[in-house]
Amino acid sequence: MAKSSAKKAREKLAREGKRNPELNRSIFALADMRQRKTKTKAEKWNQQKHKRSLSFSSDDGLFFLSFFRDVIKKIIVRG
Repeated sequence: MAKSSAKKAREKLAREGKRNPELNRSIFALADMRQRKTKTKAEKWNQQKHKRSLSFSSDDGLFFLSFFRDVIKKIIVRG
């Protein structure tokens, strides 16, 4: 993988005996400081499992089924 120009500049400074800017970074720069807690039983029950669940409440599926029901009835009557 190619090196970025910033990384090349940092390595050049280190080779020349100057201070590497990576050492100026805080110890907290890469740490995730957010507190985490496990979900309660109620939170686990109430969580939304799939975001697309709202689409199931629409009438699109009912139209689809009713359309094929009518088509099947026509086929049976003709056959």
